[in-house]
Amino acid sequence: MSIVHPVPSAAKITWGRVAIVVTILSWIGYVVSTILREFIDYGGSFRFTMEAFSYVLVVTFLTFSALMYLVARQGALLRFRSHVRAPRGLIDRHFAEAPSQRLTVLIPSYAEEPDVVRLTMWSAALQEYPDLHLVLLIDDPPAPTDPAVRAKLEATRRLAPDIQEALREPRERFQASLAAAEATLARGKGRRRSVKTALADYHAAADWLEAMAQAEQVVDHVSEFFVDQVLVGLANELRLTALALQAALDQGGLPEPSRILELQRRLAWIFRADLTSFERKAYGSLSHEANKAMNVNAYLGLMGHVWRPQHTALGVMLDEVETAEPGDLDIPDSGYVLTLDADSQLLRDYCIRLVFYLEQEQNQHVAIIQTPYSSFRGAPTRIERIAGASTDLQHILHQGKTHHNATFWVGANAVIRKSALEDIVEVENIGGHDVKTYIQDRTVIEDTESSIDIGTAGWTLVNYPERLSYSATPPDFGSLVVQRRRWANGGLLILPKLWEQMRHRRHSGTRVHLTELALRVNYMASIAWASFGLLFLLFYPYDSRLLSPLVLGAALPYFLAMGSDLRACGHRFTDIFRIYGFNLVLLPVNLAGVLKSVQQAFTGEKIPFARTPKVRNRTAAPALHVMVPYLIVLFSLLTAWRDYQQENWGNAGFAMFNAILATVAISSYIGVRASLVDMGLGVLNWLFVEPRPKKAAAPAPAPADGAIDWATILYYGDRRLARDLRRSGDRRRRLRRTNA
Repeated sequence: MSIVHPVPSAAKITWGRVAIVVTILSWIGYVVSTILREFIDYGGSFRFTMEAFSYVLVVTFLTFSALMYLVARQGALLRFRSHVRAPRGLIDRHFAEAPSQRLTVLIPSYAEEPDVVRLTMWSAALQEYPDLHLVLLIDDPPAPTDPAVRAKLEATRRLAPDIQEALREPRERFQASLAAAEATLARGKGRRRSVKTALADYHAAADWLEAMAQAEQVVDHVSEFFVDQVLVGLANELRLTALALQAALDQGGLPEPSRILELQRRLAWIFRADLTSFERKAYGSLSHEANKAMNVNAYLGLMGHVWRPQHTALGVMLDEVETAEPGDLDIPDSGYVLTLDADSQLLRDYCIRLVFYLEQEQNQHVAIIQTPYSSFRGAPTRIERIAGASTDLQHILHQGKTHHNATFWVGANAVIRKSALEDIVEVENIGGHDVKTYIQDRTVIEDTESSIDIGTAGWTLVNYPERLSYSATPPDFGSLVVQRRRWANGGLLILPKLWEQMRHRRHSGTRVHLTELALRVNYMASIAWASFGLLFLLFYPYDSRLLSPLVLGAALPYFLAMGSDLRACGHRFTDIFRIYGFNLVLLPVNLAGVLKSVQQAFTGEKIPFARTPKVRNRTAAPALHVMVPYLIVLFSLLTAWRDYQQENWGNAGFAMFNAILATVAISSYIGVRASLVDMGLGVLNWLFVEPRPKKAAAPAPAPADGAIDWATILYYGDRRLARDLRRSGDRRRRLRRTNA
């Protein structure tokens, strides 16, 4: 898809407004002409009253979600119409004149495939930026015993030095050319020679990228995207600049010396990235909580300080020191931080354009800027393609949320001001060591909660209206279950924070728009009410008097707008039916996530973070999540037959519609054979009982030669206390923060 969104026509924007009006009028017409008329004309029994109340509640919530889709979409269309891309010359001049702040790219990784992470790192390393530092945050256990796991970890550890070495030759060449151009042009001579050198360098850089693209093994659509869009796309841009330089030489109109230096700096910056890796689990003084947020927090808390490793009985501890000595960890601070998922890729200009936006005077209040990711094209599985279609729709909706000041951080990628993170940091002292939490991990949707924290601190968030980032979607139902169950868990828990932010803004005199509040509430809670609403519509036999064509009239603009958006994103209009079936089979997954939020609210125990598997092998899905879609089909068929017998044609048609789409979804997205295997594995796992561990033998007395664990005794003074502290440090912290 094109990086810049096409400018929507006036007709498209007009029809968007009409869709919003039709949705609102249809809902009002339904409530007045169907519900109120039934009660005024005929009254109603207690059962009919309760049915009418619940049915109106379900229809209202679903209509509200449809309306929020249309409102966000309309905002996106207005942004696409007004967006004007900043010229390259303006951006180059800005970074040539203004001192650039360091940009640190943090890529959290846990048990990822090294070749997947490698593509992500290359897409970030080839970003054009004056001072780019890339850190791979490896969260795997540092000393695995399994040979296969150990080999994969070693391959991941080699990624940063391998990429650094691959960049060495072009980096040295273009850095030398830049130094020579600066020296030559400073004397007011050699302008034509400098242009010729720049021309040769641009061709050499494009040749280097194209040679890398030729050598790259294309094993799937993700690696194909990397070759075509990251490597060849950047090479084509460099070729275009070379074409302009050649034309300047041929026509005798040379660029100004300052522009020549800007062009030389561009090549030097593209290949200048500094890469390293960091493993927090190698240090006992850092949090080891198993989630992405604390992996990032651990490194953020070290930035801007010098740390000296100290070997203790508990492991290697990091103590802060003033001056660095050999062997110390000197982690420089950074003006900006870019968080990037290990299965995402950035297109050219991502860093320089987003930081350029942040450094404009009118944008000093913006803390986070991102381009909500799109899906990779050409996925081989149906479920990956339809999940990608829903991802592309979300890209549009997030752009519209920015129009209404309701932006949420989408954690796959974002450029963040480090000063904004310092405004929301929480510091706890555990076992004598400070643990800093910038990105909250109270829920498993840490980016959503951090969006509220950033807003409460007085900052804003922005979605940049271009497509500059892409990310993988789960390739099978099992991995999709892990992802969507996590997405559905936590929104309800964050709502009280939203109310607190709104109250704080009102007291400070900042106006809170109703549209912003509605969009934010819908984003955090719509999965809950949509899941329960769909559950009622599927399984409860509502009275036929409650049905009305106006209900369809309220939903029709939503589906038509969605079909139009799908077609604009390169999908089919008929994918609206596939997405509906897709949501049917995801109903138990979403309900499980919502119920987990309710569980956490009552127990106070934080739900474990489940990472989405980023592997090429199929991930088995829980048996219950596979079985429920079959139950939906069977119950829908039973409902259709019963309503047919009672001549309740509306309910019968709706039930049959659900049965057909759910059946197609099971076949297309889960697979009959795969679903049988997963249900069989679920039964086997239920029947299998772990053998009871044997009682531990009494501890043997200390050897006669006096081999005592002296280090632990000297460090803690009590061996049992040392063991308890080692096991409970992160748990105590988690309980305190959850209770708070």
